[in-house]
Amino acid sequence: MSKTRAVWLFIGGLTLIRLSMLGSTDLEFDEAHYWMWSERLAPGYFSKGPGIAFAIRASTAIFGATELGVRFWSPILAAGTSLLLFYFGRRLFGENVGFWTAIAFNVTPIFNVGAFVMTTDALSIFFWMAATFTFWLAVEKSPQFSFYWPLTGLLIGLGFLSRWINAFEIVCVLLVLAFAPRLRQEFKRPGLYWLLGIFVVCTIPPIVWNAQHAWITLIHLRTRGSLSEDVGFRPLEAFKFLGEHFLFYSPLLFAALVWGVIGSWRRVNKQFKILFLFWFGLPVFAFYFLLSMNHVPTPNWDAVSFLSLGLLAVHYWCERVETRGVKIFAAAAILLGFIVSLFALDSDLLRSAGFRFRRSDPSDRLRGWKSMTAEVERTRNDLQTKLGEKLFLIADERHRASEISFYLRDKRVEGPGHPPVYIVESQDLINQFSFWPRYDQFVEQPAKPGQSPDETFTEQKGENLFVGRSALLIRNYAKSPPHNIRAAFESTELVGTIELRRFGQHVRYWQIFLCRHYRTLPL
Repeated sequence: MSKTRAVWLFIGGLTLIRLSMLGSTDLEFDEAHYWMWSERLAPGYFSKGPGIAFAIRASTAIFGATELGVRFWSPILAAGTSLLLFYFGRRLFGENVGFWTAIAFNVTPIFNVGAFVMTTDALSIFFWMAATFTFWLAVEKSPQFSFYWPLTGLLIGLGFLSRWINAFEIVCVLLVLAFAPRLRQEFKRPGLYWLLGIFVVCTIPPIVWNAQHAWITLIHLRTRGSLSEDVGFRPLEAFKFLGEHFLFYSPLLFAALVWGVIGSWRRVNKQFKILFLFWFGLPVFAFYFLLSMNHVPTPNWDAVSFLSLGLLAVHYWCERVETRGVKIFAAAAILLGFIVSLFALDSDLLRSAGFRFRRSDPSDRLRGWKSMTAEVERTRNDLQTKLGEKLFLIADERHRASEISFYLRDKRVEGPGHPPVYIVESQDLINQFSFWPRYDQFVEQPAKPGQSPDETFTEQKGENLFVGRSALLIRNYAKSPPHNIRAAFESTELVGTIELRRFGQHVRYWQIFLCRHYRTLPL
């Protein structure tokens, strides 16, 4: 059997398995939040571009608002990325390199998890890899112009609409052209400017949205990277950054990658293929490594850099695979990556064997949301029957609000664009909920017959439709209602607690407060 056929069978079978597993756990809270975006399509959002929202909207239109509907594209995009890696590796170095790159990619824990949950990473990685491939095809045909130049710009732009880091690929393109002597003439040719022009067009929607919303994404990114305050030099954070990569990318696989990349460095100016892969991976990794000197980024932030660097490392080791020690190490690295991926996807395998997590199990983020939301809904129904009034729902933060919004069977949306669950009112712009209709906002009241419009305005030039109504606040255990709740409602009363336990261990604990008669915050 040829390696090309083997890769197709491997990726096809793996994709079917992944698709069959999509409904086996609850949504992770970012997935639930992105689903809320998809229900309210916009050219931009608080922290990301619109790509993830439109992707989820497309899949839920077919499969419904279910775990399968939200996650459908994740294994499909992982399959596409794997095939692109294989064909790109085959084109550069031969079928063997492409084959082992596809295998290594699909046994790496962080990418395996990313092929299961639907986040912006799935789109970002796919479009980064596709643009890398088309840019290679463009420079292969140099000095002739080809449609691969504008296609590369489009793919980078689509990646940017999914995750901002994909704009870094423009930097990678410019570095390759600058450091490869035979390609410097491209700065005088139209291909590069077609690429840049198409990319710029793709950036217009989120830029316009941000211009209309106080450039909130820039503020968020500064805060997210801990650059808004307390900037310092903390070299120990960089070691933590590397340590997390050894854990999330599997220790032996990441060690092999580091060794392979360093070992290939001496050929970067001797072989164009090596130079190309270096400059499509190194800038992103270097950026986040420098950022880690101040604050440790999460290991998925620089994931796109390991596409080309991983391909480079596989090429390095394939040249040395005849050595018995290398064969043993490679087999051990792939086996360990597979085992870690298996446990990362289903930690219940460890729990069933008697293992107990001293800290929170990361997979707990995929458990219990549906059952806990059912308890919230039951409490709401009981209280509504008892009180004889309709209650609206408030959560203390966006994760909880998003999960409850997704899993509520009777969402009871208050009006067009309203979320099923609100977050606590605040004048600060803290997340996407700040830009959706809120329970604390004032709206214009239509003038009554024979009444002048000027007579309908209150002191806030409108009326609040929630005044006098009661709500349920859902928040973490052992925390009293925040000041904004206590000040805005006549009274608050603890009416229920919900605990999630798995395998005898505590996972999550919510408290439910009845907040009577909203009166808005005092001016």
